[in-house]
Amino acid sequence: MPQIGWFEILIVVILAILIIGPKDFPVMLKKMGGWIGSIKRYFNEIQKDVTDMKNTAEDEISVDKKYSNNNKDKKKDE
Repeated sequence: MPQIGWFEILIVVILAILIIGPKDFPVMLKKMGGWIGSIKRYFNEIQKDVTDMKNTAEDEISVDKKYSNNNKDKKKDE
């Protein structure tokens, strides 16, 4: 995987300032930060939902195992 050093970052920032302009550069950074923040929140929400579904499925499996074990014990007693 390619590595990005400080020199490459500096070149990208200088080009962005030249292309966008020094006046609009902070506005663009703020918008990009908002977009990145909303994307991170979206992925965190998806990850939380998947984890909740996994935990629910594991709980249901453990309840099913306990129920089936109880039924086997009852059948043995009879």
